[in-house]
Order: sequence, then C-alpha cells, then structure tokens
Amino acid sequence: MSTPALAAIADQVKLNILADSHLADNASKAEEVARTFISDTVTAPTPEMLAHAALATIGDDVYHDPSTNALETHMAQLTGKEAGLFMPSGTASNQIALRTHLKQPPYSVLCDHRAHIHKYEAGGSAFHSGAAVLPIIPSNGHHLTLADVEPNAVLGSDVHFAPTQVISLENTLNGTIFPQEDIIAISEWAHSHGLKMHLDGARIWHVAVETQTSLKELLAPFDTVSLCFSKGLGAPIGSCLVGPREIINKARWFRKLFGGGMRQTGMLAASAAYALTHNFSQLERVHLLTKKLEAGLEAIGVEITSRAETCMVFYDPSPIGPSLGELRDHNNCFSLGTDLKVADQNAKEAATAGFQLTRLDDLESLAYILLALLRGHLPWQPYERRRILNSTRQVLEKKCKWMSSRLGVRFAPPFGKFLDYARGLLFDETPDYKSWIVTFKLLGKTNGTMIIENLTGLLKKG
Repeated sequence: MSTPALAAIADQVKLNILADSHLADNASKAEEVARTFISDTVTAPTPEMLAHAALATIGDDVYHDPSTNALETHMAQLTGKEAGLFMPSGTASNQIALRTHLKQPPYSVLCDHRAHIHKYEAGGSAFHSGAAVLPIIPSNGHHLTLADVEPNAVLGSDVHFAPTQVISLENTLNGTIFPQEDIIAISEWAHSHGLKMHLDGARIWHVAVETQTSLKELLAPFDTVSLCFSKGLGAPIGSCLVGPREIINKARWFRKLFGGGMRQTGMLAASAAYALTHNFSQLERVHLLTKKLEAGLEAIGVEITSRAETCMVFYDPSPIGPSLGELRDHNNCFSLGTDLKVADQNAKEAATAGFQLTRLDDLESLAYILLALLRGHLPWQPYERRRILNSTRQVLEKKCKWMSSRLGVRFAPPFGKFLDYARGLLFDETPDYKSWIVTFKLLGKTNGTMIIENLTGLLKKG
C-alpha cells in the first residue's frame, strides 16, 4: 500500500535523462560523428539499426538468448570455427582469449610492439593472466615475419625465462594489412612447437574486403580470433571471440568471472547483425575515400608516414609548418563544421575514415581546406574569432571586391558562397560540404588554396 513516505522516495528515485531537445541533439551528434576523423571507433547507430535492435529477443544471455545465440552461431560458421562468444568489447575478447589459453605460469605472449594487447589494454595480459609480454619490432617496419618471431620466442626449459605459449598477431594493425603468407608461415612454425595462435582481428573485415578473401581462409591459421562489431561496422557495442568449442566454453566461464556476463544482449546482437548485413558492404568505399585523402595530403606537401592500405592514413604536417603539438593545442578550432579532428598517436597523426564519411564527395578538396588550417591563417584566440563574427556582410563584400583586384582573379558567382562557407568555418558553424567542394572545383585547386589563405588573412584584420 502506497504511503506518503514511499511516494516521496519514489519521487527521489525518478530520473528523466531525455532533454526536451533530445531528438535534435541526437541528429546533431550524428552529424558530428559522421565527420569525425579521430577514429573509426567513433560511430553512432542509425535509426534503422535502432529500429532493428528493438525487435530482438529479450532473453538472458547468462542463460539463453536466441538473438545472441544466433549471432554467435553465425560468426562461428562465417569464420570456420566451432563456436563463438559475444563479448562487451575487443579488449575483453582479447584478454579472455589469452587467459583461456594460458593455464600454468610462467609463460609469455609474443606480439608486435604496436599491438593493441600490449599498448592499449591497460597491461591486461600481466594483470589478468600473469603473463610476460614479448613485444617485437618488425625488421621490415611493417609486419612481423617468421624471421622476427623464431629468434625471439622463448622455447625450452631454461628457468631464467618465461616460455612463450601464445603468439598474438593483429590484422589490420594501424590500418595496414598483414600478408597472409607470412601469417601462415608463423602459424605453421608455432603449431609445430605446441604454441597457440591468437588474432586480434578487430578490423579483419577490412582485410576481407581489400584482399577479397573469405574470413574462413584468413582466420584458418589461428586457434582463436577476436572480431569487433563497433568500429568500422558501426554497431554500438560488442565483439565476438571464435575458436574451438572447448576454448569458447572455458572463455564463457572467464567472461562471467571478469564481470562480463550480460543479461538482455539481444538488442546488441541485433545491432551487430544489422551492421554485418548493411554496413560491411560500405567498407570498399571507405578505403577509396581514405586513399583520396592520402593523395590530397601528399599534394599539399604533408609527409605520409603510414600509407592508406585500408581505413587509416598516418601523416606528419611539419613539412608545411605546424608541429603536431600545435595541431593538438588548437584542436577546438581545427574543424570543418562540427570538427575535422586530429588524434595524436605515437607522435604521428592518424586520420581514420569511418563508413559514415562516405557523404563527402571529394576528400582531395578537403585536404586543400586542411592546408589553410595547417598554415596557421585562422585566428585561434576566442576574442579574435568574436571580432570576426561581428564583421558585417557589407564589410565582407567590400573585402571581396578589394581582394579580387589585389589577386587579379575574376571570381565566378559562387565566390560569394565561398565567403559564407569560409565565414562559417571560422565561427564553428556547419557549412555545406558539397558546396565547398563545388566552389573549389570552380576556382581551381591552386587558386582555391591561394584564395582561402588571402581570405583568412584579410578576415583576421577585422
């Protein structure tokens, strides 16, 4: 029976997390995510994906959920393994796989020195499994080969060393593809010595698309594989660990032990299934866009430090002026509309094109806009931007005419729009990207670069 005291407690418990503007806020966030270059992990579910997820079963995955079980079965069949296990994250999937393989210390895990399990999983191999990690630098600068693995793996019974029990590879690694022939050579050697092979295949989808090779063939050399749904595929949460049934049964136990047992995962599984069905096919276009971005960066004089093999390109902007630190410090202004974000990673910048970026028609032209930003023509201080914001349209038109005479360029009608877009860029508004591109094409890339440099310089004078 309800009492005033109970009603008061119920009122305290209540929470409404939906703002009055939540639909508009979500739409705005989706626009921001669609133009974010910081990582392919920055994704947002589409309305269609959310609608599909709402139809999933509502079982309890600690016991039985039909939608999740269907996803796990499909993943096992797709990868040529006996069983699959839905995981909350790629880190959980990798670490539980290692913990399941590693049974009696001392032992070590051999991997690339850039590997996610070594650098970006908070020392999980040591904490969860008590394992030493042997991080190896590839002699070819790209990927490990048997020539790197064989002399560094610890075999034998010398009590001074932790024997290697698992070789963990990553494909892709920083967007680069691990050649299958080298994977096979390492796998055959490892298995001949009784070692287990694990793959961090968070982005193995990209390899399948770029090499047009089935997942079953790509993953055959490995005992266990972790595959992510929440990166380029765009699902909100989740990875899948696949492998022998005995290993997956034990991994399920460790998942519970580590606090990863989940209840109504059907909605997450349905989102992953939607991503496999509708978003996987977008990855080929992602790769083409990334290569366009790489070409545009090279054209403006930026040094490419790791080429666009799939969805990432690493670059160093210092040849045309700014340091990485300056770009990072000015990231709040370094934007096209809602943000062209630059992430610092190992003293090299990674621009990662997620599948949502496919609305941009020409990333080459985007690179030319980037040039104006890199060369430091934009005023970074807020008071300077406010001063520019207060400039009237009349002043802009006068400056346009004056600049036309100074540059000796006969501007076509779109130049008026060009001013609007440049102004929007300076004031953190959202310009029409396609119109930017059209304008650049009309003006010509060389003139377009020169014009934006002069334009921003003139605007800076207020």
